[in-house]
Amino acid sequence: MAGTVVFDLDGTLADTAGDLIGAANVVLARRGVGGLDPVGDAAIAFRGGRAMLRAGYARASAGFLIPPGAEDEDFGSLLDAYDAGIAVHTQLYPGVTDALARLAADGHRLSVCTNKPQALAEKLLDAMGIRDAFAALVGADTLPVRKPDAEPYRQAVLRAGGEITQSFLLGDTETDARTAAAAGVRLALVSFGPEGADIARLSPHAMLDHFDDLPDLARNWLG
Repeated sequence: MAGTVVFDLDGTLADTAGDLIGAANVVLARRGVGGLDPVGDAAIAFRGGRAMLRAGYARASAGFLIPPGAEDEDFGSLLDAYDAGIAVHTQLYPGVTDALARLAADGHRLSVCTNKPQALAEKLLDAMGIRDAFAALVGADTLPVRKPDAEPYRQAVLRAGGEITQSFLLGDTETDARTAAAAGVRLALVSFGPEGADIARLSPHAMLDHFDDLPDLARNWLG
């Protein structure tokens, strides 16, 4: 019996760090604050926009004051900047397109569950040429709650026409691990995300070293 494979987006399907940090740096520059490094700060990028802003503010010169409420005020500007340059440096991880095609050929339903705002997730997947591979997409603002709450995952499965008991999550962060635990499903984490192989510290049910291995994992777990 085929099932449903649910994917996180940033750091799992695509390396989006360069464009995320680029957007943050646009906003930080308006505050007169030095920017983040696209390589060295990649892990911060995958923790979200506010995490990037906080990291940038923390690196401000001594005596440089960030006004109260700057994080909330700048978050909207960050999203605007990201929207304007969402697919400049972003790349799918190797093997994604072929793996999605093989999963579909095996009869599996595919879905995305991300903490990126839905409209931006839709735009990015479309720009990457893979939006049509997914039967459903649940973003940060699709529901009143977001990951690690279980409901976004549940809806990602149900809206794809699947069953929770015949599904699993592929992700790259502790948020994904907590989401899978809350939903009571198996978790695979990628070893090529922001934490690399160190993400094994979260004791997932499996580690994925390359997307070429995903169809076999799905066959083992879902039939």
